[in-house]
Amino acid sequence: MSDSTARRPLRADARRNYERILAAAQEAFAAHGAGASLEEIARHAGVGSATLHRHFPSRRSLLEVVFHDRVEALCARAQERGEESEPGAALFSWLGDFNAYAAASRGLAASLLHDGRDTDLLQQNDSCKMMITNAAGELLHAAQQAGAVRPGVHAEDLLTLVSAISLATEHHDDGRAGRLLDIAIDGIRPHRHHRAATNREAP
Repeated sequence: MSDSTARRPLRADARRNYERILAAAQEAFAAHGAGASLEEIARHAGVGSATLHRHFPSRRSLLEVVFHDRVEALCARAQERGEESEPGAALFSWLGDFNAYAAASRGLAASLLHDGRDTDLLQQNDSCKMMITNAAGELLHAAQQAGAVRPGVHAEDLLTLVSAISLATEHHDDGRAGRLLDIAIDGIRPHRHHRAATNREAP
């Protein structure tokens, strides 16, 4: 959909169709992940596939709209964490926020993993992914500068880890996702032997 088309006001019936499609897509993606059938989404919205594709020419464009507001809220939370806590705690707490988000938004998790199940899905959500990567990168940089996270860790690594956890535990509501995140966080802290060696070398 071009920018000019996106800005053009919709007729009342077109607006209703647009909103019904979004509502059906939100339910479908929550239930079945980002690979949910577009034909089923159209059917549940009470429109034809042609109408769905007129509003959303690709899976990517539909996912972008469905996820955008929640991604903005997640990124705003990253800024709040950075202002409220010291750098390490801010990053680790926000990774918990992202873990909860990924569990409820499996489409984003799948897109970050680039699992190859859908070639269109591999390209979807570019601006959303960029916003989250930038938010994670700022928190990570501050944590590394403070010595709370070891060097060599990248924001994309953290997002992929959390996304993988959400996919691996999507059928387990037993706290497993939180435990796995704790293990992952322990793995990005400075190595104990490195800290000990640094302390021994310090004058």
